[in-house]
Amino acid sequence: MPERDPQITLEPHPGRVVVTFGGRTVADTRRALVMRAPGTPPVAYIPRADVDMTLLRRTPHTTHCPYKGDASYFSIEAGERSSPNAVWTYESPKATMAAIKDLVAFYPERVDAIEERAG
Repeated sequence: MPERDPQITLEPHPGRVVVTFGGRTVADTRRALVMRAPGTPPVAYIPRADVDMTLLRRTPHTTHCPYKGDASYFSIEAGERSSPNAVWTYESPKATMAAIKDLVAFYPERVDAIEERAG
């Protein structure tokens, strides 16, 4: 079984993460995990319970990461606006990345804002 890339780290986010799109709060959590990997900016993975899943629509798009597994995607629809494949999730991640199972992450350039607030 492949091992986790030793340079990928996961840790609890120290504060609050709020994601907005189309005038709506799509996610609001104090329970995010932050993933850091070489060559990429940190990514907040957010529990689905803290996401307004009614705004998300599953798409057929998928990608594969040798360390995390297969990702599924959602588009965000809020009012008249849509952002295709703006959200990804690992529903069956590799065992070494089990902590991100069913959490979601957002592409910063496909939402209006991802705000990280202290405590």
